[in-house]
Amino acid sequence: MQICKKSCTFVPDLDKCRKSKVESRVMLPVDFIESMHQQLGHEAGLLIRALETEPVTSIRLNTKIDVLTFDCDTEEVPWHMDGYYLSSRPQFTLDPLFHAGCYYVQEASSMFIQQALEQYVDTSSVVLDLCAAPGGKSTLISEFLGSDGLLVSNEVVRQRVFVLSENIQKWGNGNAVVTHNKAVEFGERCRHLFDCILVDAPCSGEGMFRKDEGARAEWSLQAVRQCAERQRAILMDVWDALKPGGILIYSTCTFNEEENEKNVEWAADILGADIMPLDYDPSWGIVESNMGYHFYPHRTKGEGFYLCVLRKQDALEQPVSFHAPKKERGIAHPEFLPVMRSWLQHPDEWAIRYWDRFATAYPLKYKELVDYLSSQMTCISTGFGLGEERGKGIAPQHSLSMAKDLRKEAFVNVPLTREQALAYLRTEALNLTDVPLGLLLLTYEGVPLGFAKNVGNRQNNLYPNEWRIRHL
Repeated sequence: MQICKKSCTFVPDLDKCRKSKVESRVMLPVDFIESMHQQLGHEAGLLIRALETEPVTSIRLNTKIDVLTFDCDTEEVPWHMDGYYLSSRPQFTLDPLFHAGCYYVQEASSMFIQQALEQYVDTSSVVLDLCAAPGGKSTLISEFLGSDGLLVSNEVVRQRVFVLSENIQKWGNGNAVVTHNKAVEFGERCRHLFDCILVDAPCSGEGMFRKDEGARAEWSLQAVRQCAERQRAILMDVWDALKPGGILIYSTCTFNEEENEKNVEWAADILGADIMPLDYDPSWGIVESNMGYHFYPHRTKGEGFYLCVLRKQDALEQPVSFHAPKKERGIAHPEFLPVMRSWLQHPDEWAIRYWDRFATAYPLKYKELVDYLSSQMTCISTGFGLGEERGKGIAPQHSLSMAKDLRKEAFVNVPLTREQALAYLRTEALNLTDVPLGLLLLTYEGVPLGFAKNVGNRQNNLYPNEWRIRHL
């Protein structure tokens, strides 16, 4: 039976909303409902009804694997070639390929950032993702840049920055520096450094009401105003880090104009930003406002999202050069360099930097810039960990096993069953038979999971304890 949407528009009775009690979930805030009626008019009821439905599940594939199958139906996300909707939500924790970084569980609406990148950003750019954790948008940018560009992925909340670094390393491109700094520090220390900055600003979270009970409970009009003020402060603090003519992508996961259009208008008036248009297919269901693009769950398949592209006006200035002050670093034995380079498919593309006993690989093309960032910012990781001196030898770091430039043939490859792979990912003792002594690269369906060491009577599990599966 088909029902015309116009004939079944749902307009909630606000008095009933104030009185009714729903045991199964936190009710939508009444002030939010009123504000959406003011903003959307007759469409507000459709949005509110959509927020009471089940959220959709979507993933974005990595190039680590050619084919990925799920025990459910899939549908392409129209605005990203590697994005897919899943008809049901699998238990991702039980999929070793998830832990190997073969795909990222990312909200479909936020993948629209790809369109802004393709239309306004060159792949050879230096890009800052300012508010990056847990890493979905950063891994998307990293994939867009490939080996041509450099990503600086930043998170100001310390507890979240290590999750960000983990996800960046699992994605495996090696073209990212993960930092833990405030926006103002980029504005002061990285003046005119970035070709593009993504500010996916902390917001009131209205777009997450369908999947996050906490967002509903914490929302208030005062919180909206506070978020809008903080978002403007972030934009002001980071603006000097953007090159003249550079692109700033501003996004939120909220609906209201206070945090979206009014902040963009402020950026145009105070910062002198130009508001840039985006091409998109009308069939996608995106709602274009006078300043940006909205994703509403009753129109698009995904959660709430807003995006606007801003351009910094050109100015005639001398190019900025960056010179890192020299630091004393731990010196590795020179005989280890050829060994570590033999672990890589393209060793000449990577600079190798030492700190204490550890060696890190990062793009040689950006050596001077990465060294500068390492001297000026709080860097959690640069590129990927390569080797670690142990006694009189050198051992690979786990993040090497996640790197796409890993030369798998440099190690003894041992395929694991699904049960063995999950045991390994839980850092449990291994019981492998007919494997040689020494270092082993463990794989699942041809994809590296990490290293183990066979010492004869047992195999030492070398999976990082902080990454282990804790709950099934």
